This record gives sequence, structure tokens and C-alpha cells, in this order.
Amino acid sequence: MKRTLAALAVTTALMCGTAFAQQITIKIGVLTDMNSLYADDTGPGSVAAARMAATDFMKDHPNVKVEVISGDHQNKADLGVNLANQWFDIEKVDMIADVPNSGVALAITQVVAQKNKVFVGSGPASSDLTGAKCNANNVQWTYDTWMLANGTGKAVVKAGGDTWFFLTSDYAFGHALERDTAAVVEQNGGKVLGKVRHPINSNDFSSFLLQAQTSKAKVIGLANAGGDTINAIKQAAEFGIVKGGQKLAGLLVFAGDVAALGLPTAQGLQFTETFYWDMNDQTRAWTKRWHEVRGDKNKWPTMNHAGVYAGTLHYLKARLALAGDADGKTVVAKMKELPTDDPLFGKGTIRVDGRKIHPAYLFEVKKPEESKYPGDFYKTISTIPANEAFRPLKDGGCPLVSG
Repeated sequence: MKRTLAALAVTTALMCGTAFAQQITIKIGVLTDMNSLYADDTGPGSVAAARMAATDFMKDHPNVKVEVISGDHQNKADLGVNLANQWFDIEKVDMIADVPNSGVALAITQVVAQKNKVFVGSGPASSDLTGAKCNANNVQWTYDTWMLANGTGKAVVKAGGDTWFFLTSDYAFGHALERDTAAVVEQNGGKVLGKVRHPINSNDFSSFLLQAQTSKAKVIGLANAGGDTINAIKQAAEFGIVKGGQKLAGLLVFAGDVAALGLPTAQGLQFTETFYWDMNDQTRAWTKRWHEVRGDKNKWPTMNHAGVYAGTLHYLKARLALAGDADGKTVVAKMKELPTDDPLFGKGTIRVDGRKIHPAYLFEVKKPEESKYPGDFYKTISTIPANEAFRPLKDGGCPLVSG
């Protein structure tokens, strides 16, 4: 009788375990810019990347159901916060991914902390997200302004560009990028001669470029992104600024921006990224799949898209390791505990401040005659090792870091 009861107990436990395994349901919200200046660099491509991660994970783990929804924050912090609250309270979203626009992202981190959910940011750049504004529910996956500044800024100064004028997008991201790059310029013996700040999503940069031209600085640092960077570079070419001897430093440039500019205009630009679609066989294979899901072979995946895929995949691994536990702080702690490993960034780690660590690369845009096939945009100038690519943990001011 006792043996029968024991066997029944084991059978019941196994059945419960199987039932529990089949009940793991996870909902991810991709909060992004679907129609404005960051749409090509994030937007629909980020949604496609999240869906690819969900599909790949469910293929390997049939007992897990992952649903991906998306929303457009329109680069407005209040709208982003309203969407996040609705997703968490009504639609039962577990994790928010992407969030280009640092102003929106900084607001989202507060909501995520209050609701004890998870934010895996691939789109926002401000290094404050893992600095003074860090929290235990946030992971910053792809890049940040410290990395961009120390990659591109340092290289340009060492190449002789020792006087700078900044053209800066007037919100949290631009301010952080200008601040971090100016510090690198000065630390390496350079000098900042001036700056001008422009509204986000600007069409006319003529007055700003005139001020930069008048400064006589050797380098005009573009502390902006997406459509703003594209418009600034196009108009600088029309004004003959580069031909006049000044150099443009694109502090945040993506493959989509290069495609929009065209190689004749973009050639020679140097910038720092952590992913390039044509880097190796794995990135090329992933890009082929991304094109199919994205539904547009004329678009090229950016490091933001890669970050959504890899960050979502690692989040799902942590949820599985916790048997589906959705407590935000617990999940992020598990994400930091587990080593990262994916086909786009390779092996890495997530630090206590939420900063994902991996190598970065200084690229230069090829001349038209150097490009051999569609999307053949970059040549690698140097590799920045993972332990040098991001700000030292002790220097960030994150309250999660003891000592």
C-alpha cells in the first residue's frame, strides 16, 4: 500500500511538473519608433528581431509560449510611460525591449522598477542608464554614449582632430553623447571650441552648420542619430564643409544611415558599433533570416536590431532557468548570473550595473569602388576588446555597485 501511494505521489508530481512546464507563457513588448527619425534603425526591424528570438526559443523549448507585441512611443516620454503602464497593468507584458530615445528610456526605467518588471534596452544610448539612473530591473544591451565617445572620439583625436565643435540633439541622448565625447577629447589633449543644440527631428541644419563652419574647428561632432544625422551629413556635403577641410565625426551611425546617405556621401565616415551584418558567417545567416521576417531586402539590420534579438533571447533563457518566474528583479539577477552567448555578439556578461559587456569595433565607410555587393558598407579599422569598450564599473556612479 505504501509503495502504491509513493508511486502515485511520484506520478502526480511528474504530471504537475509537466503541466507547469506547459504553462510558461511570456509576453514581450517592443516599444520603439515605428514612423519617425529612428524607424529604420529600430522600429519594424526591432519587432522582427524580437519575433525571431521568440521563434528560435520556442523551437528549442516547446513548453514555452512567447508572444510579442509592439507599440510606437513617437519619441515622447509621456506616451511611452502611458504605453508601458497599459502593457504591464492590462496586457500583462513581462518585459519591454528596444526603446530608442534616451529620454523615453529613462522614464521607462522608473515604471519598470515600480511594477517590478524587466527592461532590456537595445535602442537607448545614454550611459546614465547604467550610471546614476541604473536600477535592478534594467539591462542596457547594445551600446552607450561612453562607448561611442571612447571609440570614435579617441580615434579622431589621435588622428589629429584635436579641435571640436558639437552639433547636438537637444535631449537626454544628445546631451549625454556630447558630455561623454567632450570629456574624451579633453582627456586626450584636444579642445572643444563650441557647441550648438538643435531640436530632435530637424530638417534644416543650415544655421547650425554655419556656426560649426565659422568655429574653424577641425572636427564637427554629430551628437545626434537617425534622420538627424542623415540630414546633417547631407547638408554638410552641400555646403562643402568636408572639402573645406573640416571633418565630420558621426558619433552614432548605423548601417541604415549609410544606406540612406549612399557611399559617395558617406565614404570615409568613421564610427563605433558593436555589430555589423557582414561580420562573419553567423551574422550573414541571421541577416538573411531577418530580411525574410522584416519583408524588405533593401533594409539592413543595425546593432539595435541585433541587440533586441540577443537581449530577448537571454531574457528568455533566464525565465526558463527560473521555471517561468516573472519577478523582474529576480529575472534580471538571473540574467546577470548566466553568461551570455548568442550568434550575433558571441560570449559575454552582464555586470551588476546592468551593462552588457562585449567588444566594439571602429568602422570606416568604404569608397564606392571598394564595395563589392549590396550592403558592403564597412571596413574594420580596429577592434576594441570587451574589457575596454565600456566605462569601468567603478566610474559609473550606479547605486547598485558597492564600494
